[in-house]
Amino acid sequence: MSLLVPFDGSTLSMTALRRAQEFATFSDAELVVLTLVPDDPEYARERGWLDPEDTFDVGVIERKLRQRVHDEAPTAEFRCELIEDPTDPVATVPMDVARRIRQVAAEVDADILFIGSENAGRVSTPLASVGSPISEDPEYDVHIVRHPE
Repeated sequence: MSLLVPFDGSTLSMTALRRAQEFATFSDAELVVLTLVPDDPEYARERGWLDPEDTFDVGVIERKLRQRVHDEAPTAEFRCELIEDPTDPVATVPMDVARRIRQVAAEVDADILFIGSENAGRVSTPLASVGSPISEDPEYDVHIVRHPE
């Protein structure tokens, strides 16, 4: 069994990671944690990945988030990928992130995704949410974390 946790360091993604780690421990499942970093310094600063004076460096972001994941789930496989400028002119960052999460879920043959999202699965879907398109995929079960604890 394989579990996938998209992780951006937010409170809800941390809660999703904790729950996935507990599930992995009890089910002997493989836990994969995926961080996707859009090629956008402002996006990185908004999420607290970079300090205002820092230059955009995916390696720095990866090291910070890898350490947070390791502290919570030391046996998890951590993957960090850069999402470069979209080739599709109408694509948005959330669309690109959701697309890549679905691709990685297929690559690792994920049985369950643990997603920390305030918006996933709601009837009205904000344009900034990656949760809704991921939660609609029938290829895997989805555990949606909407509350920090």
